[in-house]
Amino acid sequence: MAQPFQHFPPPPDVNGNVIFKIKGALLTLRDRRVLIDAAGNPIVTLRQKMMSAHDRWQVFRGESVEPNDLIFSVKRSSMIQLKAKLHVFLANNTKEDVCDFRVEGSWLERSCTIYAGESSTLVAQMHKKHTVQSILIGKDNFTVTVYPNIDYAFIVALIVILDGINHEDDG
Repeated sequence: MAQPFQHFPPPPDVNGNVIFKIKGALLTLRDRRVLIDAAGNPIVTLRQKMMSAHDRWQVFRGESVEPNDLIFSVKRSSMIQLKAKLHVFLANNTKEDVCDFRVEGSWLERSCTIYAGESSTLVAQMHKKHTVQSILIGKDNFTVTVYPNIDYAFIVALIVILDGINHEDDG
């Protein structure tokens, strides 16, 4: 199975130590966020393309937004959706006839499943974790299960994009 990038073999630790953070949501002509590791090193830049019909996001190496550093792009499978369905295209899939990965779920329910292409092969799942904090304070916690040989940063980037599209729908 093709991987967009191989960066992080280590799983998140059981002590809850942060392995990724999101830097910025610069409200410029293009919404832009940078995924950084625990040491503050930029892994990828996520950029929303404005004025695109299907809410297209592009993901680049490091802090670059140069076309030759494009790793993958994500777009809604259709304009009108009751539940989120995103198609993920690796940079070398320029025809975009068939997606390389797809994300299906509901941000409202804080759950999604990520599949390899149009298959039923799971690569990751996210579910809301119900804790005292989430119920009393409204602070969301998530359980993300990443299947073997799948890059953690790739999955986190997809969840950040899903969140970005959801908040765009809010207002």
